[in-house]
Formats: sequence, structure tokens, C-alpha cells
Amino acid sequence: MADADRATFSHDPVMREEIVGVFADVPPGTILDATLGGGGHSEALLESRDDLDIIGLDRDPDAIEAATDRLERFGARFRTTMRRYDDIDGGLADHGVERLSGALFDLGVSSYQLDEGSRGFSYRHDGPLDMRMGPDASWTADDVVNGYDVRRLADVIKRYGEERFASRIATAIVAARPIETTNQLAEVIVAAIPAPARRTGGHPAKRTFQAIRIEVNGELEALPLAIDAAIDRVVTGGRVAVLSYHSGEDRIVKQRMIAASDRCECPPELPCICGAVQTVRIVRKVAKKPSASEMERNRRSTSARLRVVERIAEES
Repeated sequence: MADADRATFSHDPVMREEIVGVFADVPPGTILDATLGGGGHSEALLESRDDLDIIGLDRDPDAIEAATDRLERFGARFRTTMRRYDDIDGGLADHGVERLSGALFDLGVSSYQLDEGSRGFSYRHDGPLDMRMGPDASWTADDVVNGYDVRRLADVIKRYGEERFASRIATAIVAARPIETTNQLAEVIVAAIPAPARRTGGHPAKRTFQAIRIEVNGELEALPLAIDAAIDRVVTGGRVAVLSYHSGEDRIVKQRMIAASDRCECPPELPCICGAVQTVRIVRKVAKKPSASEMERNRRSTSARLRVVERIAEES
């Protein structure tokens, strides 16, 4: 990867100080950065405490390379493995680690991936219909855009993009086939949306591109497994933090954290008699948002939501 490309990975990570605060009091040990990207959050955590080390997971070899260069000065305190974030067991086994002091997920697509047209994520930069977060993905955006029937395509756009004009967009995409580039796709989407709706809510193609990206990479299917695995691996006093950027992601994160914190099997209207012992607590009941100054400085942080759980006892 060229030096200029490495520089694009070096953006200021979202909610950097808040993430450092989340892990300020966890026990010494290993933090899993399950979505490494350019290593910005890992760098902040390694700088904040000398008694923490990091294992970084990512599907993208460019991200692994950029983060390795960026964090070379930390030596053995920083290690990487190229795996998807739901393969936590494999990632830890690669480095002989059993338990974690914490785990961090920064979901969604990185600034580098969005800005690099050849990756196919962007509706602003022309490129091929790719959108794979790593070479292990078996599906591309081309398979979705040019292969799905109109009903299946509309379902993806509505479910993952929460796009109210999903049917109109899917019909327009199918009628315009074959679509070969991201610019072509964006033009078809924009034309399918009524003119008054185009003038609000950011770029008209944003939701559809998001939906196709999630479908290509199987992001929401992997997320519940990844969160559960991370919670199972943290020691008492350890924390799992998740930054999400999409309401579907945030719902899954909230549901899995609630499930981990409430093991009671009794009917909710009756007192607990099952003897369940709480082993995980939700640190914040309401997701934390970035500060106003950060949202003004970094527009990509505006949809971020941070949720955190902490292990308070071992499983019996």
C-alpha cells in the first residue's frame, strides 16, 4: 500500500476520548480491537495505559498493513490477525490468549474504504461494484445489484437501509441493468427518488449503498455472535464497548447486551425464583453520542452510538 494510502487510514477515530475512558479502569491485560481499521482506537488505548496490550482483528489486508505501520513503536504490545470480527475464538487462539480485559467494536465502513473509489463503497467516487470489506467475502455489490430479483433487492434496501423508496429504487435498478460502476448506480438511485425527498437527509443514495454493503459483507448476521463471544471472553471488571452507526446495528447491540445482563427466566410480572445470578451489567442504559464539537469536526461521527457492558462476576 502506498504511503498516501496509509495516510488516509490515519483519521481521528470516532469518540476517541470516550473509548479511552471506557477502558480506563479495566484489569491489566489484553484488549481485543475487533474492527481494527487504521488502528486509531488501538493507538489511543496503548498510549493511555502501559499495562494493556492489543490484538487487532480485521478482514482488510490494507487495514492490517496500515495499523501495523502506525503502531510499530509499541512492539509486542500490538498484534494482529486477519479475521472477521465474529471469529473471536480463532483470533485469540492465533496468539494463545484465553481471556480479555476488554473488547471494542467500531462497526461500519472506514474512512479509507469510503474515500478509495476502487473499493466500490462510495457514491461520491466512481469505482467498480465491489464493497467487500475483505478478500474473504464471497459476494460483491455486483452480485446484488445485477443479480437479485426486484423483490429481494427491495427487501435488502428496506431492511438494511431503512429506505422508504426501496421498491421504487429496486425497480429502477433492475430496469437499468447492467450497471457497472458506483457512479451509474448512484445516478439510478437518485433518479428513482422523488425530487422533494432528494433535498433532505443527505445524499439520496446513502441508504441504498449502506444496505448493499451490509448485504455483501453479512454484517448484521455476524454481529450477535461477535458480541456474545466477546462478552463470554472478558474477565471480571472487563468491558465490551460497541460503536454503531446504523439503527439496525444499534438494536442488535442493545438486545445482546440486555440478554447478557438479564439471565432470569421467570415471567417479567413475577418475582425471580429461578436463582439466576447477574454476571454482566449495562454501564449506560442510553447510548452515548459524540460531542457537538466532534460532530461538527467529523461529519462521519454524527450517527455514532456507544454502548458498553461490564462483567461483574464469573459464570457459575
